[in-house]
Amino acid sequence: MPVLSKDLLTDTLPLCVDLDGTLIHTDTLHESAVAAVFSDWSNLGRLFVWLRRGRATLKHELAERWNFDAALLPYNEEFVALLRAEKAAGRRLILVTAADSRVAKAVADHLALFDNVMSSDGAINLRGARKAEALCASFGDKGFVYAGDNATDHAVWRNAAGVIVVNAGGHLRRVAMRRYEGASTVGARRWQGRALLKALRPYQWVKNIFILVPLFTSGGLRDLAAWEHTLVAMIAFCAMSSAIYLINDISDIEADRAHPRKRYRPFANGTLGIMTGLVWAPLLALLGAGLGIWSGAWIALGIYAVLSLSYTARLKEMPLIDVFILAALYTLRLEGGGEASGHTVSLWLLGFSSFLFLGLALIKRVSELERLRASGTAAWAARRGYDVQDLNILQMFGVGATFASIVVLSLYVQSQAALRIYERPQILWGLIPLMLFWQCRLWLSTARGYMHDDPILYASRDWVSWLVFALAGGLMLAAGQA
Repeated sequence: MPVLSKDLLTDTLPLCVDLDGTLIHTDTLHESAVAAVFSDWSNLGRLFVWLRRGRATLKHELAERWNFDAALLPYNEEFVALLRAEKAAGRRLILVTAADSRVAKAVADHLALFDNVMSSDGAINLRGARKAEALCASFGDKGFVYAGDNATDHAVWRNAAGVIVVNAGGHLRRVAMRRYEGASTVGARRWQGRALLKALRPYQWVKNIFILVPLFTSGGLRDLAAWEHTLVAMIAFCAMSSAIYLINDISDIEADRAHPRKRYRPFANGTLGIMTGLVWAPLLALLGAGLGIWSGAWIALGIYAVLSLSYTARLKEMPLIDVFILAALYTLRLEGGGEASGHTVSLWLLGFSSFLFLGLALIKRVSELERLRASGTAAWAARRGYDVQDLNILQMFGVGATFASIVVLSLYVQSQAALRIYERPQILWGLIPLMLFWQCRLWLSTARGYMHDDPILYASRDWVSWLVFALAGGLMLAAGQA
């Protein structure tokens, strides 16, 4: 645990502590703004009206609309441990923040550490010079020790008897150590590059391999131009999906913090700032859109983006609609591959994939509910519109979709369409037991609690799934394209 310098170890001066970036690894203004907008899009226009009335008014209006759980905020545990030690030693602790009083009080009540709370009140924005004036009025010049994390805190540190720099960047720490005698540092600002990469979820890009499927099912394996456009379309979908993952995680911070595993996501745990995500999301979306237009997959990509954003904003909270949307997003990858390659997706492939992807989407929901039932956590499920009591019926829906996909596949391999594409379509009958075994194995893994909450990712790390895919590819090659 970090310790303060000897000059700061005194119980005669109160220790005043900032909130955003110091006590917690996030910015409550940014979080409350995002929560307000995603709960009611009309608040986006109101933000500018409130801001024109002053930042204190903006914070107050947002705080009134922000239903958050102070216990779930990403606290700076290292610093909290230090404060608990100081409190145990008899130190007087004051929470002094530019955040609105409603937010500050909720945090103070949860931690039960602070003797007093000073905050913005809807009329005065307690930041920088105003915070310094309020502290000097309460404790006198040089009558307090102050802990902060950014350059605006210099206005306070100049009037403080002691300086504590918390989770700051290297430049600020060096300046503070040089400017203020006896200054102490606690932690350092973490580089956000790794957290940003994690938030982009590159491991999810494996789903975009479905864009290649039309080349395999329509006789286009020898078309080099089709391969070029299809690969560019894959990159476009990767960029667009990462942009949407950023928006999704930003909008879902509260729910993710209540989830036993998703609480470790970068935005939820505070390792990645919301503003960083709001900058990168449109940049990636523009990159994806440009590549989508070049590759010819822009229609499917555009529908994918609209559906994904609708899912993020509202549809993910609607039971059953959410799984149909997830299935549609998978199917749109096939359509994108067809548009880019010039090899149209057949109605047979659409029929098979629709049932297949609906089954996979239901596996995702069932596995999430299984994990929540095991952990005793229900808040996340409620936000999705489900209850653990829905498990049985969702399993029935999913298994039904699984077998329906196999029926469509069995009808296809004996159809005239298969005869036109494959020289030996009878070999494709081997796909039926393979695909049925693979899907049944996914359901068995889900029932046993082994399933990652995304079946595609589970399959990408499962050697049995890879063996099934290899055998399926071998059968398609053996069938020979005409």
